[in-house]
Amino acid sequence: MLSHEQLTITNIKKELDIISTEMMQLIQKYNLDAATSLEIIPVAKRKITNPKDYMRFLELSLEGRILG
Repeated sequence: MLSHEQLTITNIKKELDIISTEMMQLIQKYNLDAATSLEIIPVAKRKITNPKDYMRFLELSLEGRILG
């Protein structure tokens, strides 16, 4: 996560790109096929079998929301 001093548009965009890339890897790995963004958490909870991956998915979701 970025520090207060690092919160620039450029740094936020870079961080969001990193988050998006990692999120896409998890989505593809577990074939998360939610019809809407509101369904993604229940689908992830059901399909992600590795607890560490599920926790990372939630972390990435939260970080993306905060930075977005």
